[in-house]
Amino acid sequence: MRDLVRRFGPLLGLIVVWCAFAAAAGAPFTSLANQRMMLLQTAVVGTAAVGATFVIVAGGIDLAVGSAIAATGVLAALALDAEYGPTLSALVALCLGALLGTLAAALVNGLLLSALGIVLGAGCTWYGVNSGVLWIALAGPLLALAIAALDRRLALRVPLSPFIATLALWGAVRGLAKGMHDNQPAYAERFGWIDGLMQPAPSGFGHWFPPGVLVWLGCAALGAFALRRTVLGRHVVAVGSNEETARLCGVDLARTRWAVYALAGVCAALAGLLQLSYVHMGDPTTAGGYELRVIAAVVIGGASLAGGQGSVGGAVIGALLMTVVDNGCTKLGLDNWVQELATGAIIAIAVALDRWRGRDAR
Repeated sequence: MRDLVRRFGPLLGLIVVWCAFAAAAGAPFTSLANQRMMLLQTAVVGTAAVGATFVIVAGGIDLAVGSAIAATGVLAALALDAEYGPTLSALVALCLGALLGTLAAALVNGLLLSALGIVLGAGCTWYGVNSGVLWIALAGPLLALAIAALDRRLALRVPLSPFIATLALWGAVRGLAKGMHDNQPAYAERFGWIDGLMQPAPSGFGHWFPPGVLVWLGCAALGAFALRRTVLGRHVVAVGSNEETARLCGVDLARTRWAVYALAGVCAALAGLLQLSYVHMGDPTTAGGYELRVIAAVVIGGASLAGGQGSVGGAVIGALLMTVVDNGCTKLGLDNWVQELATGAIIAIAVALDRWRGRDAR
């Protein structure tokens, strides 16, 4: 019985909260148009939460995800403004997201020279986009990989805790987002297919499930498969459960961290593209506070902050639960501060549940 509560508790909580707001707010909340709106509102945080699930299950944390969403959105807008086209602009943004993720992994693994290489690579990517020279923009990841290969040969290690490493990146990447366009939002005349990611189609399936929602759900499906059915997923769970035991079993701890943080960076970049489509500009101040929302979504979904436990499906439910609370408060006409209090309470409850699960497991 207790195992069933653990497994289906997040879904039950989502249903109970949805029904409570449906009874209190009525048709404005339960309308199909509002359900579609809630899916759109969840897509950004939900996509980022897919990557964050891997990080947290591996025993890490990512406090820079909101800053990464902002930075990749600004870079994509600058690339669009430089007439790279939507596909290349999205590719450049994804490269930056991967670089930021590997930068976090380099700091956690203690590869400070690799971290420097990643910073230089990101600088090349930004300079190439800003100057309109495509080959320089795409050479950034190659430069980072070359310096990382050198660092592995030198074998210098000064590891940082995931909290400290990503806390440092939280401010640094936010500063990068602001510095890329002189602390101003970046606009573009033509967004191409990026513009339609968060826009419902006039009719048909795309009217109720816009492309951005399908991107989120597709990422979630792939992430769930990878975490449960692949060697990487098993390594992630093993590292999060007990690093020493995983190492003795032959799991490469450093490589696993590289993989999960790079994946989290790519998911953050996808979320940045969705946010860009939603607000139609690359805003360096956007996604502020998303770090806690993403972490809360993962923990509400059943993940443990101590690592070794969690699911992508649970993170999807957690993200939906937070959106239902925000949207329900809005439909009831409650002030913004009430929504913020509710969000804080959800985060506190999520952490308390995590502690309770950990104590019960012992």
